[in-house]
Amino acid sequence: MNTEYITVVSGLPRSGTSLLMQMLKAGGMPVFADGQRTADQDNPRGYFELEAVKKLKEDSSWLGRARGHAIKVISMLLYDLPPAHSYRLVFMLRQLDEVLASQQKMLQRRGTQGVGPDDGAMKRHFESHLQKTKAWLAGRGDFQVLYLDYGELLRAPAESVSRLAEFLDAGLDQEAMVRSIDRDLYRNRSGAGAVAG
Repeated sequence: MNTEYITVVSGLPRSGTSLLMQMLKAGGMPVFADGQRTADQDNPRGYFELEAVKKLKEDSSWLGRARGHAIKVISMLLYDLPPAHSYRLVFMLRQLDEVLASQQKMLQRRGTQGVGPDDGAMKRHFESHLQKTKAWLAGRGDFQVLYLDYGELLRAPAESVSRLAEFLDAGLDQEAMVRSIDRDLYRNRSGAGAVAG
């Protein structure tokens, strides 16, 4: 296992980051997670999150221990990763209509639907955020970035997993990664295509 860099899994909320963490774990990469957020109906196989990520801006002293591991960092918090480390970032892209539909279903189950901006405003916010984040990442020498499309991953998993394994160069078990994908969990589909990449 390559311990020279930290593998970062990122993307918008509900874009497939938990699925990707699950795949990496199945492929043999240790994941840096604390299990505080447990599996539920929205993510039946777990979230693979670490509470300390939310406070990276205040304290990143622990981050060195994540070398050789995969860690999930939502796209809004990527800016808090310090340049003292080398990162290989796998950024999940998903069609925004699907992201919004998935979020709405999650909010319905939690009884908080209707709180916050409407879908149109959220879509514009996400589009702007993605453009800014991609531009920012392009200027960061400490990041190597692979963009993966959620829909393509589920439609042709072997091809996406091959690209992922080559990018990470960590001796991952690609067959185990493909087997770990449950296409039945692709529940909020829209038309073909991904968010602008």
